[in-house]
Amino acid sequence: MDIIEVVYENGVLKPLKPLKLKEGQRLVVRVYEGNVVRKTEKFRKIIAPEKFSESPEEYLLKLREEKI
Repeated sequence: MDIIEVVYENGVLKPLKPLKLKEGQRLVVRVYEGNVVRKTEKFRKIIAPEKFSESPEEYLLKLREEKI
């Protein structure tokens, strides 16, 4: 799984860096606002930085899947 940053312009999500994808490849996309990821990372550093081995994005995905 890759996590990429995109910008939303004129109704289209545009990646900020080139993607290694095949033409016509289908993907599933989850959208998180950038400030949510930054706040999660900051919070985790305050609470227990040594406890978390995954990235903030991976942690958010894990939390979301546990609640579904």
